[in-house]
Amino acid sequence: MTEDLNRDRWLAELRSRVPEVTATEALARQLGGALLVDVREDNERATGSPAGALGLSRGYLELRIEQSEPDRGRDVLLLCGSGQRSLLAADTLQRMGYRRVSSVAGGMGAWKAAGLPVAAGVLDGDAAERYARQVLLPQVGEAGQAKLAAARVVVTGAGGLGAPALLYLAAAGVGHITVVDDDRVERSNLHRQVIHADPRVGMGKAESARLTLSALNPRVKVTTIVDRLRAENVEELIRDHDVVIDGADNFATRYLLAAATRRLGIPMVYAAIERFTGQASVFDPRRDDSPCYRCLFPEPPSAADAPNCSEAGVLGVLPGLVGMVQATEAMKLVLGLGQPLVGRLLTYDALGTRFRELTLRRDPHCPGCGPDARFEGYVDLERMCAAAG
Repeated sequence: MTEDLNRDRWLAELRSRVPEVTATEALARQLGGALLVDVREDNERATGSPAGALGLSRGYLELRIEQSEPDRGRDVLLLCGSGQRSLLAADTLQRMGYRRVSSVAGGMGAWKAAGLPVAAGVLDGDAAERYARQVLLPQVGEAGQAKLAAARVVVTGAGGLGAPALLYLAAAGVGHITVVDDDRVERSNLHRQVIHADPRVGMGKAESARLTLSALNPRVKVTTIVDRLRAENVEELIRDHDVVIDGADNFATRYLLAAATRRLGIPMVYAAIERFTGQASVFDPRRDDSPCYRCLFPEPPSAADAPNCSEAGVLGVLPGLVGMVQATEAMKLVLGLGQPLVGRLLTYDALGTRFRELTLRRDPHCPGCGPDARFEGYVDLERMCAAAG
């Protein structure tokens, strides 16, 4: 009984200091410019929240309110499930210097009982819990998570670069992932292609990747294409995607991707690895200032100058690091955040543990994007790369 009395007295003391308003009055003040904050947990808000309310869980209120509303003189209304947590939240904001803070009596229950407008939750309970730490980022939030869920990303190759990129894209909640790979899992792949496992040696890489991604996040739709990118199918396979991640290990595929993404207006997240070094960049044909892949490599080098991993070897952890850079860049493009690696080439030296950034400008004489560039067809690109080999 003592604990109940202390709680009741505490709430009574809070009510003496924190103004309470009815749900109807709260709506009127919101329409007049007040900020309505729903301080319930993410999984509670998943079933619906007052229309136009800012979702900000009670446990993170102190840490994030200043980012959402720095004006301590603004009219702020706090709502929870029944009207008790909002009193505690209001007390906190008063201590932080917010001068016009009120609690909505009866909380969400009273809001619904009054028939006031409710917006459906952007995230259901599973998504709210699964992506809770990511949604906490003000730059992402529920709206950003919804963008990720609606995004379509194609990854060409489920190998060293594709494996980590695929894992983190699925974990982050990218809604539709397409995996293009016609190869099979070999035991020599496993030290770096962490999306596969020993029991799957001999299985197709695309299917192996699908099994892993579905186990990691069953909410993600994974489409597998067991085929190699070729002149006759490259546009068909990447069309209708928001981002293309280049996980190829040969120049022929990269030149095809570079030409197709430019023609279709899809950003391409490029990376390459060899021995102890890696590099990454973003080529975005939607931007007038973006170089293209052929600004970096106008013509394909010979096979002797650019051996693949099976010929030159690679430190197993290296593609993991570079592949995660690709996943990060893809997510930034989807969310419209930060500064993508457009016009910049990021290089990494694992032996020296050094990152270096090089400026990559658009080449006015580039055979891929220059003013005099002429597209002669994908078949010619394949022949050009074959001749270089």
